[in-house]
Order: sequence, then C-alpha cells, then structure tokens
Amino acid sequence: MRPLVRPKSKSPTASKPVLIMRTIVLKKSTGSNCFHIRSDDSHDMGFGIGSAYGGKDENERRILPAATTATGSSHRGGCGHADRHCVARMAWGDAAVSALPLLPVIVGPTASGKTALSLALAEQLGGEIVSCDSVAVYQEMELGTAKPSREERAQVRHHMIDVVSPNVEYTAGEYGRAARAAVQDIASRGKVPIVAGGTGLYLRALLDGFSPVPQRDEALRDKLRAAMERRGPSVLMRVLRRLDAAAASRIHENDYPKLIRAIEVSVLEGRPMSDAWQARSPSPLEGFRVVQMGLAPERAALYERINARCAAMFNDGLVEETRGLVAKYGADCRALGSLGYAEAQAVLRGEITEAEAIAKAQTGHRNYSKRQGTWFRRDIRVQWLYGFGGDVVDEALHLLAI
Repeated sequence: MRPLVRPKSKSPTASKPVLIMRTIVLKKSTGSNCFHIRSDDSHDMGFGIGSAYGGKDENERRILPAATTATGSSHRGGCGHADRHCVARMAWGDAAVSALPLLPVIVGPTASGKTALSLALAEQLGGEIVSCDSVAVYQEMELGTAKPSREERAQVRHHMIDVVSPNVEYTAGEYGRAARAAVQDIASRGKVPIVAGGTGLYLRALLDGFSPVPQRDEALRDKLRAAMERRGPSVLMRVLRRLDAAAASRIHENDYPKLIRAIEVSVLEGRPMSDAWQARSPSPLEGFRVVQMGLAPERAALYERINARCAAMFNDGLVEETRGLVAKYGADCRALGSLGYAEAQAVLRGEITEAEAIAKAQTGHRNYSKRQGTWFRRDIRVQWLYGFGGDVVDEALHLLAI
C-alpha cells in the first residue's frame, strides 16, 4: 500500500491534535530507521518505523507520523518512534479539516479517464464538475478538445466548459478566478464540487493562486498590437527588455501574447513585472478539504488510448470543423494552434495528408501526456491511483474516506 498524505488544516483555533487512525505500509529506501517529510509550511513531520510490526520482509514496516496540530506544530519524542504513538497505524488530520467541505481534484495525463472518474464521483457524492482544461474553455471547438460529450454534460452539470470564443486570449489567472467562483457556488448549494482536468497551470491558479497583478488593459494591448504591425514583431521584445530584462530573458521573442502581458503588467504596475510578482504573495484557495488524486495507468495502455482518440478525432470530422473555425476566426487564432487543430490546419494547407496528420497528432499527444505526468508528480499533495479513471472508482472513494 502506498502512503497517503492529507493536507494540514490552517485553522488557528485548534489546540490539540485529533487523530484519525489508518493502517499504512511503507517500503524503506535507506538503511535508516526513520525518515522525515517536509510539509508545505516547512514543518517536519517525523516518522518512526515500529520494528515490532514488520511487513513481508525486513525493509517493509508500518509507520506512524508525529501527531500534528491544526497550527502545524509536531508532537513527537526524538524521531517519533520512542513514544506511545509508535504503533502499526498512521495518524493524520484534525477535526477542523474533516469539517470543511470536500473538494476532490482529479488530475492526470490526457486519455487517462479523468472524465469517467469525475462522472462516477459526481453520481456517488451528489456533485458537479469543474473542468480544468485550457482548450475546453473555448466554444465551438469540440472534436479536438475531448470535452465531455453532450450526454455526459446533460447527466451531470459541468462548469468552465465553452467559456469564451476561440479568438479570446484566456489566461490562467482568469480561469483561476472563475473556477474559484464556480467551486464556491457549487458548495453553497449543498453540492460537492469536483475538479477534473490536465492543465497544471490552471490547477495551480485555482488551488494555490497567483501573485495578484493588474487585470487586462485592452486599450494598451491595442496600442502594442498596432506598434507591432507598424514596426515589426521585434518591437515587443525591445520594449520588454527596457522594462523588465529578467522577464524578457524567459519569454521567446515569438510568443507575442506573453510579451504583451509582461509589458502590460510592467506599465500598469510602474515597475518590472518580475518585481511585482515577487513582492506579492499568492492567495491559496481556503475553506475546503482538498483531496488531489492523480491517474497513472500503465503507459502502453495509455498510449493505445491516445492513438485511438486521435484517430477518432479526424475520422469524426476534425479537418472540417477546423476549416469552419479558420474561416470564422482566422488561421492565426491562437486556440487553433493547439494539438489536433494545428495538424488539421496543415492538412487544409496541403502540407500533409490526413494520415500523416493523425500520426503527428498521436505523437504530440503522447509527448504531452509525458509532460503532464512530470508536472503533477512534482506536487507531493497528489495521491496516485494506478489505473484508468473508470477502473479506480472504489480506490478514489477510499481516499475521500467515503
């Protein structure tokens, strides 16, 4: 069994730990008899290994973390295995955390079954689903986005799908604010909000927040675009280098939306965007018991699903859908540069055949799934379920203590 970690409460009022006991098994990776996990607020949680409760071999033991109060302080003797709590169970959490509204979060690579698991949990919990996908926010883009089907959206209410037109530049910050409002609205109506998606930056905006920076200034953006048309695209990079050399070094000279945003923030703040971000602390989402679950199916099986999904997109008419979107919004529409639509545009331009486009889209989506896995595995709050979403419903309910 893999160790599970529940987030600590931020409640300032709790004075003593309230323990919820569960059995856990951990494989030792070193010759030491104890180990430490550093929590988000830099407090150590000491774990001791109870030698009287051996597992299948000498490197497997049941463990107990030091009891942790709602304020984050630890109560332990030595490394935690010298006191009376050193038994074959893991203690975690406190009453304040358990009393908060539940917020399940389902993440994982594309085609791993996030929609299937979210629908199953919504049925079990009486929930509504908040999509966390940077392409699903766009209206009229259906076949290349793998949005939940119309039938699935009719079965369970979904939020943050079909939010803006494809020609609108929708930022992670805008998503974070709108998704938080959706989560809070769902909970206020006595439902369980369930976040599901694979866009890591969007999830960060929702759960952890970004440093507050100015809202978009369309008048300023129009001036910058006009300057780019008159003097060439390189003018944006030259302006940003004068305003914020650090930001200019991190942004590609052809990434015009990011260049415009960096200039915009620097101008509106009256100082470099880099300094503005460092001077302000993010505001994490509060008031929920967040349980993050990651789907990790076997890679070969995942790739089979990805390949089949990409082929189905084209077989169902992705090229024709893209043709209509290009006619309406233009070939330079940023949303139409996403995976699937970019390859469909290449077909429309006569650069590749549809069979070649399918192969390129399959490769692109497989590579994207690797990047998604890398992103989410960096977050120690994610608890992993080893299978496709539809196959691990019981395991997910167990993590939610349902």
